[in-house]
Amino acid sequence: MDLAAISTEFVKVTVVARAGGTQIALAVPPRFAFLLTDTSPEDGDWLTGEWTAPHGRILIGPNGGITSLEPGAYTVWIKFAGGSETPVYRAGTITVY
Repeated sequence: MDLAAISTEFVKVTVVARAGGTQIALAVPPRFAFLLTDTSPEDGDWLTGEWTAPHGRILIGPNGGITSLEPGAYTVWIKFAGGSETPVYRAGTITVY
């Protein structure tokens, strides 16, 4: 995804959780991290998003976004609670110009 630094938009990541083959709704909001390096996120890197099935999403940008990103190439991470598991996935990249 490419995003202008002056734009405010939702960044979305598709997440489908299943239990016994049946899709389940996740109640705890997803957490996102946007990193300029290939390192794993630390506790202070995570930002809270929301669910709009089947997507976790977070509003990014200067007009009401959870955070604004300076120009650069970011690795997007998502973390969520699903039963006894807390998966953490590198979801892709976003280029801010």
